[in-house]
Amino acid sequence: MMSTTLAYLPSPTVNQFSIFGLTIRAYALCILAGIVVAIWLSTKRWVARGGKSEEIMDLAVWAVPFGIIGGRIYHVISSPAAYFGENGDPIRALYIWEGGLGIWGAIAFGAVGAWIGARRMGLRMSSIADALAPGLIFAQAIGRLGNWFNNELYGGPDNSFLGLKIYEMGADGRAVTGADGQPVLVGTFQPTFLYELVWNVLVGLTLLWLDRKYRMGRGRLFAAYVALYCLGRFFIEQMRSDEAELILGQRVNVWTSLLVGLAAVAYLIVVKGGREASPYTDERLARDAATTPADPSVNSADPSDNPADPSDKSRDPRDKSRDPRETDNDTTRTTDKAGD
Repeated sequence: MMSTTLAYLPSPTVNQFSIFGLTIRAYALCILAGIVVAIWLSTKRWVARGGKSEEIMDLAVWAVPFGIIGGRIYHVISSPAAYFGENGDPIRALYIWEGGLGIWGAIAFGAVGAWIGARRMGLRMSSIADALAPGLIFAQAIGRLGNWFNNELYGGPDNSFLGLKIYEMGADGRAVTGADGQPVLVGTFQPTFLYELVWNVLVGLTLLWLDRKYRMGRGRLFAAYVALYCLGRFFIEQMRSDEAELILGQRVNVWTSLLVGLAAVAYLIVVKGGREASPYTDERLARDAATTPADPSVNSADPSDNPADPSDKSRDPRDKSRDPRETDNDTTRTTDKAGD
């Protein structure tokens, strides 16, 4: 009698490797890949709006560090047990490479960093937000692969073909092995990280379509990004089984998704209008106009166009508008001929 083996979604048993003694973690590579994609796409979108290509990279110098710090702070606050609870290790709150960046803190602090950079460069913040939105959600999708490598952010038990194998991971970045030499399998669970990854990609494609069709501006595309992301996160968050702080029986991120999502919808309702004429602030435009040298060809004139130019020999001698000196010279020549 033949037996059938149910196939499950696999998970990596290694999440780090070393190059010349330097430990490289898959989670960090996923975050960096997401940042690169976000900068690349945002640069193309910014240039299409009339900006300069190097300005997004300059902005990233401010936004990325702020975003990483904010994301880590939010994660530690919303899931403090591993750091400050029983048998917790506070110093691990600094170990970003182990995973744990709260998107809410990353966006909030990243926005502060972007605002500082935009203000220094004279960029219109609403234009910046709309240019960044699709790149941000695609970066979030890529970042979720880091959770896959870490065998984390899964839901309840799932024995279907969508069940995700979760292994017990050791401090060395490798799955713990049993007496048989095989990785210790914790169980099969709902791949909530994958659900969010797919949702984020769909949101990103929707944002690109909305912007192409309606030329959204004034921060409305960014608001659409927030609203759509919160919609998916609201439901996916309730499937997760990892420890989290609860408020009124619900996870903190469920409430955050609800409140932030409603605020984004309200913004879309209240704020109207299309895309801004320029991605730069009025102060930046005035400063650029004042420092732009005038075109010398605008005010220069051909000497032959000057009716008072004595060097103009092509003028009709009967023209009464010619230079008076020409009249004096003609009179002198006439007198000489009469004397002859």
